[in-house]
Amino acid sequence: MTKPRLVSLLLLSTSMLAPAGAWAQDSTSPPASGSMGAQSGTPADDAPAAPGNPEPEEAAPDISVPGGAIIVTGSRNRNVMRTAPQVISVLSTEQIARTGEGDIAGALGRVTGLSVVGNGYVYVRGLGDRYSLALLNGSPLPSPEPLKRVVPLDLFPTSIIASSLVQKSYSVNFPGEFGGGVINLTTKSIPPESFLTIGGGVGWDTQTTDKLSYSYYGSKTDWTGYDNGNRNQPSALKDYLNGNTVLNSTSDQAKAIGSTLFTGRNSVVQKIKHTQPNFSADLSAGTSFDLGGATLGVIAAAGYSNKTQTRDAIQQLTQGSSAAANQLYEDYRTVSTENRVVANGLLGLALEFGENSIRWTNVYIHDTSKFTRLRVGKQDSNQVADFMSQKTAWYERQLINSQVVGQFKPDDNTSIDVRAGYANSKRNAPFEIDSEYVRTNSATDQFGSSYVNTLGTGSVQPTTISFSRLNEDVWSAGVDVAHRFTPDWKGTVGYAYQLNTRSNSNRQFGVYASGSQTLISGFGLLRPDVLLQPGLWYLGQAGVNYNLELRDLTANTGLFDSRLLNHAYYGKVEGQITDALSIDAGVRWEWANETTVLKPIGGDPSTATGLKKEYFLPAVTLTYELQPGMQLRANASKTIARPQFRELVYQTFYDPDSNRTYQGNPFLIDSQLYNAEGRFEWYVNRDDRLSIGAFYKHIKNPIESYLTGTESFITSYANAPAADLYGAELEVQKYVYLDKLGGSFFANRRLVLVGNYTYTKSKLKVSDTDLTQIYGASTDQLASIYFQDGAPLTGQSEHIANLQLGLEDTEHLSQQTLLINYASKRTVSRGFVGVTRQPDVIEYPGLRIDLVLRQGIQVAGKQIELKAEGRNLTARKHLEYQTFDDGRVNFNTYALGRVFSLSAAITF
Repeated sequence: MTKPRLVSLLLLSTSMLAPAGAWAQDSTSPPASGSMGAQSGTPADDAPAAPGNPEPEEAAPDISVPGGAIIVTGSRNRNVMRTAPQVISVLSTEQIARTGEGDIAGALGRVTGLSVVGNGYVYVRGLGDRYSLALLNGSPLPSPEPLKRVVPLDLFPTSIIASSLVQKSYSVNFPGEFGGGVINLTTKSIPPESFLTIGGGVGWDTQTTDKLSYSYYGSKTDWTGYDNGNRNQPSALKDYLNGNTVLNSTSDQAKAIGSTLFTGRNSVVQKIKHTQPNFSADLSAGTSFDLGGATLGVIAAAGYSNKTQTRDAIQQLTQGSSAAANQLYEDYRTVSTENRVVANGLLGLALEFGENSIRWTNVYIHDTSKFTRLRVGKQDSNQVADFMSQKTAWYERQLINSQVVGQFKPDDNTSIDVRAGYANSKRNAPFEIDSEYVRTNSATDQFGSSYVNTLGTGSVQPTTISFSRLNEDVWSAGVDVAHRFTPDWKGTVGYAYQLNTRSNSNRQFGVYASGSQTLISGFGLLRPDVLLQPGLWYLGQAGVNYNLELRDLTANTGLFDSRLLNHAYYGKVEGQITDALSIDAGVRWEWANETTVLKPIGGDPSTATGLKKEYFLPAVTLTYELQPGMQLRANASKTIARPQFRELVYQTFYDPDSNRTYQGNPFLIDSQLYNAEGRFEWYVNRDDRLSIGAFYKHIKNPIESYLTGTESFITSYANAPAADLYGAELEVQKYVYLDKLGGSFFANRRLVLVGNYTYTKSKLKVSDTDLTQIYGASTDQLASIYFQDGAPLTGQSEHIANLQLGLEDTEHLSQQTLLINYASKRTVSRGFVGVTRQPDVIEYPGLRIDLVLRQGIQVAGKQIELKAEGRNLTARKHLEYQTFDDGRVNFNTYALGRVFSLSAAITF
């Protein structure tokens, strides 16, 4: 009697919680290829959700990963997470839809231990995006972001994703650059039946929609996310950029270029009194053909979304040895508007014959941000003058991926997986214009009551215009051969190849005036396109002392090429040691050469910054079945993390979204991680489960950011000596059937109670004698100057919690889901390094509540899905700040609106 009572009490105590990371247990699948263990096929795995209750007809998600460790294609009656040899979480199409998120990054934010930071970067167990690995159908992806080598996952709309797998314990079939975990996205494949779905929606942001915002003309096709040619480079500029001679700032060439750059289309900020609502549309279709012994499937999808967000931010900086909240170096109110347009497409072909399959997948994503900003405030020690700056920009990102995956079974005991892929990412940011004006408020100044652009004279910065481009290609291939030697033992060997090549240019020009101060101030009253109109560039040549100059500010650092070549071989075995104890163990050998070459204009390329390393990366997982449906897991492994390309280049780059300027460090080296994990899992039945886990990581030479600079903050990077990270996770899921309440309404309804909690603690290890390498320093520096012993790693929240409370119909589409997320404070950048260390910059995500309502209705025999969403119902602000003894400095703080949206989709 004791044991049943204990079970009942434990279920009762957890009935109001459940894990977002465990949503895949609704979907079940046969044992993964090679997933061993006595637990597969046990009664708890196949048991119905509850006696007398109907089981929801929900197929297991398609999952495709390198090495064939988990290959599922919509089968039923097995729990993927339970039978997998590693600790995983899986989000199927149905579970992603329940969150209502439009992109996969938002859905992943509900998974245990995961948090989304910035524009779609997923942190696993508090480790930054550099420690997360993102794959598409098991193949690597390039990033369209200059500061990253990992792709932001908000690029991927949920409409093209069949499932998302998160694996936190390392196995050698994955790349060794596996710090916190891997996120593998699987695109949709052969549909079970022909379909055509058309959908659309509209959204309202309480901080933006129908309110004042800013924009600029650009081109008449900007609403599509594509420029009509207005942003093409003028021929004079193109000729210069294609050459290898540094521009003479006062030459005829400089004037010919400068006179074509600033127009009313690209540099005039305009008010929009009533900002448009957000809107979107999508289309998907699929069918299959019986070829006689084979099935050919075709699936296609296309989508478009247009969203506008205005941020009214306080951006403050304090600096120096006497830094304090009441002695600000900069104090600005910044209002920025981003109009983001995303277009995407998917085309997939799949051929299945017998137990063999070939899948060809093509993905296209085009993501554009039209950005406009106005800033007004004070700076330096001058607390009398007011400064105003404006920015107009166009950021265009594109990702193309084409991939072929073949899965073959030459006999009952052997399987061969082959994959090859090509992916390309681009980023283009033409005509990124910054202009600064000052109002001196001085009675002795002729123009003291007006804002004046003095073009680099006095306290005003020059007007700058930037043209940046990024292009990255990733070629990848791999083959894996698995053979079952006995019914209980299987071996796998594999090879993987990856080549990343990236070219990056960031050419910034500054416009200065060196003539008569009276003329400069007088003309400086004009808006940028009039101030810098073609005629004024030649005014100095007419005997008038005005003298505009165009200087190439990045001639020495504006171009670099990067390359990463990786060869990997691995072997592993998996099987039953005893009836209750199974093992998955292997080792991966990786050889990689990462190089970055700076290419100054008019000079020879710099010596390549290279990291040529090879590693043996072992991993072992033991699974012990305590009783049917209850098991223990233990994992130990070694993994690595490499510097990202731009971090190796001493080149400045400004990110307007984070209000930060970045600069690399060519002395960075790889980080090495030693990982251990233990986990208890209890699959009470097909629906209800509980898991408790603990993890530990020791990181040698973690790459951490810090703030430095003399006149403004610059974020740079260095290797800290070491760090420890440890924590615990709790996942609980409970379904409560409501048929006993009586009545037709409750007959097929159930409560969905899903929750998870992650506790993570990290500490830097810095002794008084530890050294680190800083670019520009003549000798190694004491690490304690840049890093504080015991400080947490950047990006790590100590507490992350998710709670999902829902009501759903098991027979028809009818879901009402409340989504609650909480993340505690996290360090996003180290405090300024100087005579006296400043406090770290802290971000506090806090509590967020969303509501998603989905309802299916039948109209003329067609299924229509209606969806209503309320996001950020608590109106949680974005908070980034530093805390001093005398108060808080708001580094980048702004309100976030509540977002309400309605959408509908009809399926034929």
